[in-house]
Amino acid sequence: MTENKEEYKGVFVFAQQVDNKLSNIALELVGKGKLLAKDLDTQLTAVLIGSDVKDLAVELGEYGADRVILIDDPELKDYRTEPYAHALASTIKKFKPDVMLVGATAIGRDLGPRVSARVHTGLTADCTQLEIGDFPLKPVPGHESEQLHKQLLMTRPAFGGNTIATIACPDYRPQMATVRSGVMQKSEKVAGRQAEIVEFNPGFTPDRKYVQILEIIKDTKKTADIMDAKILVSGGRGVGSPENFKILDDLAAALGGMVSCSRAVVDAGWKPKELQVGQTGKTVRPHVYFAIGISGAIQHLAGMEESDIIIAINKDESAPIFDVADYGIVGDLNKIVPKLTEAIKAL
Repeated sequence: MTENKEEYKGVFVFAQQVDNKLSNIALELVGKGKLLAKDLDTQLTAVLIGSDVKDLAVELGEYGADRVILIDDPELKDYRTEPYAHALASTIKKFKPDVMLVGATAIGRDLGPRVSARVHTGLTADCTQLEIGDFPLKPVPGHESEQLHKQLLMTRPAFGGNTIATIACPDYRPQMATVRSGVMQKSEKVAGRQAEIVEFNPGFTPDRKYVQILEIIKDTKKTADIMDAKILVSGGRGVGSPENFKILDDLAAALGGMVSCSRAVVDAGWKPKELQVGQTGKTVRPHVYFAIGISGAIQHLAGMEESDIIIAINKDESAPIFDVADYGIVGDLNKIVPKLTEAIKAL
């Protein structure tokens, strides 16, 4: 158990940057962190780790961080496990945050568990919802006085997405989680808004645990990211074949949107993994989401249920997708989608 838990205050977020550019997840965590900090009546601190990144500290202030802890060192130019873990763990030990959030990215999934082990606390991975509340959620009869208040309640899919678990870390600090990309709303940028910038450097001594990067080869593919799309036309197994996705391509083109898909489509080899929406794919928040030939398993819903408008087209009137859809059409997608495309082109 963490001694003197009352010493741990504030909501901290790891502000991931790559190539001296803030990642989307950093801004999403700032947005959510502000809301959590408000509920706890405390401030939001962003932890920025890199080399020559002070200008990003200013940017984090414009997005709403109250304070930025800046760890700037040549050893931190590119992500490497050991120096980054040392930097973040040292920050936690010195500044003692109550809550520490890290993005569930390739970097965050490597960094978060290592840091939590070093500071001897728990870590809830791949969270899709965070809120401040009571733990246990309902007081145990006869033990009402033992219910803890203002705890971080961390929600994530469990057992393959077949259920949702809410987890707390009542005995250790900080309360730590990695958060799935795309599920939290970014805060609005306000030019000129300023954060307190605190420079901190725990010192870095390269040793046998420091990986040496010999060369970085960039992925030259220019595929657009479905997470950035305002309109998504998503197809499932019900589309029937990879060739039949052309009618979805036509609809997406008419709408100025992108095509995405369910896991079943990726598993069948019809579409690449980067187009997959769902628990094991990407989480999206488009203005309009077309679910075409998608049954609506909970694993898929976890990746798209926050869309502004959901339109489902499926021949099975009892498909679960209709439970979350704003508009539903029961029928043959091969007849409905081409007619919808023609109608949109005629506008």
